[in-house]
Amino acid sequence: MNTFNNHLRQIILLGIIILIGVLIVNHFFIFLPGVLGAVTLYILSKKSFFHLVEKKKWRKGWTALLYILGYTILICLPVYMAVVMLLPKLVALFNNPVPVVVAVKTFSQKVQEATGVELFNGENVQLAMKNVAGKLPMFLTGTANFITNLLLMFFVLYYMLIHGRKMEDYLRDFIPLKKKNRILLSNDTDLMIRANAIGIPLLAIIQGLVGTLGYFIFGIKEYGVWGFLTGVASLIPIIGTGLIWVPLTVYLFVSGHTWQGVGLGIYSLAILTNVDYVARITLLRKIGDVHPLITIFGVIVGLSLFGFLGLVFGPLLISYFILLIKIYRNEFNSVPISTRHAEEELENIIKEPG
Repeated sequence: MNTFNNHLRQIILLGIIILIGVLIVNHFFIFLPGVLGAVTLYILSKKSFFHLVEKKKWRKGWTALLYILGYTILICLPVYMAVVMLLPKLVALFNNPVPVVVAVKTFSQKVQEATGVELFNGENVQLAMKNVAGKLPMFLTGTANFITNLLLMFFVLYYMLIHGRKMEDYLRDFIPLKKKNRILLSNDTDLMIRANAIGIPLLAIIQGLVGTLGYFIFGIKEYGVWGFLTGVASLIPIIGTGLIWVPLTVYLFVSGHTWQGVGLGIYSLAILTNVDYVARITLLRKIGDVHPLITIFGVIVGLSLFGFLGLVFGPLLISYFILLIKIYRNEFNSVPISTRHAEEELENIIKEPG
């Protein structure tokens, strides 16, 4: 009878905990990217931060503020550049969409003459422009959410850095896993976060630079702006850089620069679209070998869940799902599954008595 009552109380208590947790997540979900961002930056910073504080005897508060200042520059500078470069062009486009309409209609006519298929007409283009304009309020709302999450991220990061050691000790005692699986979780978490938080932006920078070089060679005006946009577009799954270089190639054909259009098309297909694969098998393997499918599916899921920040946290979520399945099998299977990232640590634990 006592055993039954204990199980009943356990189920009731667990149900209350889950209910409160669901309510908290449901009402706090809009701020979840800020918390995840703080966790990501903490993991990227903790080794160097603890070295400065514990070995060099720097003051915790000022050192944490120094890290926050550095991350503010790294994150806000690209956003500022994007606003400065793109906002005037967007304003000019909405004020005078005639050149775009004419260029699209010209290209459509050439395609129709060659294939008999009409791709666009004036009404379709104008309707598309109106749809884009109708999305501006959502963009402004997303911008406000981004700024709010950014401030929350730095606020949480400050206290995580200040109380990092105590927080990690508490989590080690709190997580209900065997010691070897806690090590596995810790090692793979560090690896995945570094691979996604460093690897994905690094890929975008590489593809942006390669795109800039191609646009310069084939005579695209303001090639730096288009290279920047190419780097941003490379984060979008499946379409990727084609979102930028395809319209630019079409523009060259429409404006009568046939050979430049052919050259840019070949360059983009042969080099720009393949530089992602080359970077993954060279540079990114040193950071963390994340499968491209995890990145693609993760970005798709992450964008719908977290917005722009989902570009990093989406692949991390997929990787965590796979890792938790592995840990579950380690916890409840008689034969544990080891990984190359925790192999030495697991062997040391197994050799320890008890």
